Amino acid sequence: MPFIEESDLLDLHKDIDKAQIINERLLDQIKYKNKDLKKLKIQRNVLSIVTVCFLFATFGIWSFFSGLRTSNNFREQETLSMAIDSIDSFKMRIQNLKSQNEELSLVREFYLAKAFLEKEKIYSVQVKSFVDNNVTLASEALTNTLFVKTNPFYAYSLGNFETLNEAQTFRKQLVNMGFKDAFVASYQDGKRVKIEDPY
Repeated sequence: MPFIEESDLLDLHKDIDKAQIINERLLDQIKYKNKDLKKLKIQRNVLSIVTVCFLFATFGIWSFFSGLRTSNNFREQETLSMAIDSIDSFKMRIQNLKSQNEELSLVREFYLAKAFLEKEKIYSVQVKSFVDNNVTLASEALTNTLFVKTNPFYAYSLGNFETLNEAQTFRKQLVNMGFKDAFVASYQDGKRVKIEDPY
């Protein structure tokens, strides 16, 4: 196994910091998209409330005029109790629709954020490939690693870079440490797109 010097380790940490900055940029973009979604949600809720108020007003006016037409007190009381029951059922429906709307908005925001991240093209440096799925290399502590199936092998890559130049610089550092077979590849949607020029 190649020996890693302290200066090389510091360079690796710098590269990892760069990758974390890129991840923070992506998270900022996701927050921006979420703000837009919240604005749309507020607009939709306001429209729903206005529509419900209009329906209540129409129903109230209709109830009032139908009550004036009937001279029998019993019918007036019956209509009034039906109106109150209808209002209560409308309130319950509105509450149910609001809770369903909130749940759907949360799910939608999650999938939009995930789809946004997957659409981005990233670059990584492949250092090893295995015939078997060697999960022991995929540590949760190493956030900037990729472990991808590239038929018929499982590829193990280090770093998530926004530009090809950053990945090529990182590859040079790994080659200097003894990883002579390291190469740069681009990934999108969780799949390797192509092997890039190493220089």
